[in-house]
Amino acid sequence: MSNVLIQLIDELNAGRLKLIDLTRPLGPKTPVIELPPMFASSPGFSMQTISRYDAKGPAWYWNTINVGEHTGTHFDAPVHWITGKDLSNNTCETIPARRFVGPACVIDVSREAAANPDFLLTRERILVWEAQYGRIPANSWVLVRTDWSKRADSKDFLNISKDGPHNPGFHRSASEFLAKERDVLGVGVEAVGTDAGQAGTFDLPFPSHSIMHGAGKFGLASLCNLDQLPPTGAIVIAAPLKIVDGSGSPLRVLAIAPA
Repeated sequence: MSNVLIQLIDELNAGRLKLIDLTRPLGPKTPVIELPPMFASSPGFSMQTISRYDAKGPAWYWNTINVGEHTGTHFDAPVHWITGKDLSNNTCETIPARRFVGPACVIDVSREAAANPDFLLTRERILVWEAQYGRIPANSWVLVRTDWSKRADSKDFLNISKDGPHNPGFHRSASEFLAKERDVLGVGVEAVGTDAGQAGTFDLPFPSHSIMHGAGKFGLASLCNLDQLPPTGAIVIAAPLKIVDGSGSPLRVLAIAPA
C-alpha cells in the first residue's frame, strides 16, 4: 500500500479527517418527485421479505426491493435527459469510475433559500463565491447548500402549491458557466431534483438537466449534511450502482473532510 493511502487511513483513524455521510435514508417514506398527471411517475420505495430466519430460509434474512432509479439520494447520468442520450459513456455502467470522485466546492445559499424557496443560483453568485474561495477546479463536484434537507416533513420538502413545486435550483447562466467554463463533474443539491421546482416554466425548461447532461455532466439530488462540509477542502465519492443502461441510481454519497 502506498504511503499516501496509509496516511489517509491513519488520518481517519486519528480523527484528523472525518467521513461525512451526505445520504438520506431510503425507505417507504422517502419523498419522490411528483410529475403532472399526463406523465408517468416513479413509484416510491417498497421492500418485501424473501426470508427471515424462517422456513423459507432458516439461517438468513434478505429482501426484494422496488424503487425508481431517481429516488432518494440519487445519481443522474447524462442519458437521463434527452440532451445526453447520444453521448458516449452516458449510462451508469459505462461511466469510468474515476469520474465519481472529486473535490467538493460547497456554495452556501441557505439564507437566500430560507427567504425565497424559488431562489436560483446565478453565474454572478458563483463568481462572488470564487472571489472568496478561489476558482472552481475542473472535475469537481459543486454542491449547493440550501438546508432544504432539514425539511423533515415530506409535504414541506416537496413544497407543492397549486402552480406546482417550489424549491431552489439553478439559473441557466449558472449551469452554462459550470458545465462550459468550469468543466465540473456535476452538481449536487438538497432538493428532490437538481432543477428548481418551477423550472418547467423557464425559457429553457429544466436548465440544469438540459445543460449539464447535454455536456456529459452528472447530478446528485436529495443530499444532506452539506452544512458539515467546508467551502473547499473536502473530497466527495458518489458512485451509482452499475446498472446496465441505467439512467441513474440511488447511491451513498460520502465526503472526506478535515476534522
